[in-house]
Amino acid sequence: MKKAQLLLLLLIGLTGAAMAQQKTIVTVVIKTPTVQCDQCKQRIENYLSHEDGIVKVDVDFKKKIATVKYMTDRTNVENIKTDIANCGYDADDITAEPDSYKRLPICCKKPEDGGGHPTKN
Repeated sequence: MKKAQLLLLLLIGLTGAAMAQQKTIVTVVIKTPTVQCDQCKQRIENYLSHEDGIVKVDVDFKKKIATVKYMTDRTNVENIKTDIANCGYDADDITAEPDSYKRLPICCKKPEDGGGHPTKN
């Protein structure tokens, strides 16, 4: 009987420890007002997919938002915004890193900088 109680107690302890180590995954939506096209989408998604703690990235260039799922024990929303800025794009309140922005293709730059896609008539 004591062995059964000890085994049950051990099982409960191991289950509790396993639950405490579960990763918390959070979804955040970040405004990306400078994304222009599918190339921008692919560039951000590819860059973020290689970052530690990022589970999933979806950039909607028409809505100008990036939806990111990440593990809170490995990264945070400020790091993700900084990563987007390091790609050359604005992310909420963080502006694009100037050297990265300069390296973007012309179609991925803001219209006021001579970029953007020509409008269809």
